[in-house]
Amino acid sequence: MLLTPLSDLARQALAGLRLLIVFTLVLGIGYPVATWGAAQALGDRAAGQPVRVDGEVVGSRLVSQRFEGDQWFHPRPSANDHDTLASAPSNLGPLNDDLIALIAERRAAVAATESASPSEVPADAVTASGSGLDPHISPAYARLQVARVARANGLDAATVRSLVREHTSGPFLGFHGESGVNVLELNVAVARAAR
Repeated sequence: MLLTPLSDLARQALAGLRLLIVFTLVLGIGYPVATWGAAQALGDRAAGQPVRVDGEVVGSRLVSQRFEGDQWFHPRPSANDHDTLASAPSNLGPLNDDLIALIAERRAAVAATESASPSEVPADAVTASGSGLDPHISPAYARLQVARVARANGLDAATVRSLVREHTSGPFLGFHGESGVNVLELNVAVARAAR
């Protein structure tokens, strides 16, 4: 068995150290800085798409938040009470008695709040999304809330219906998914109209 001379070991160790320094600079510093720089070029999309009112951030276009009171459009129910740190579904199956009872309770509450028949209440008004943080509601659920929101804000129902239409986005790429209404953006528009 041949022993490697000490100078060869030192040379190999030095080569390994140089490689460690190069990869640390490229992958530990260069790559994160380049990724951060590219994200900054995207503007608000990299910062969580904040919504600002009079220069102050009031929420994110990407995350649902609770709105209470008749003057606001209400979001979908949330299995985690709109807690971004506990984002998760309820894990109750569609035949679970507790879920069926909860949906019936929510349907009755929405029908009473909106002065509508329980059969007019859309599914997204009574069921939470998978994350519990979906910022959108269906156009049907938004239309169901128009009369209450208009009345509470002293606005004409036609004005509020127009705001719903303006804030309704179509399916992704024109065919994937369903139309939706971003609740935060719609509520900001209603607040501006009510000034």
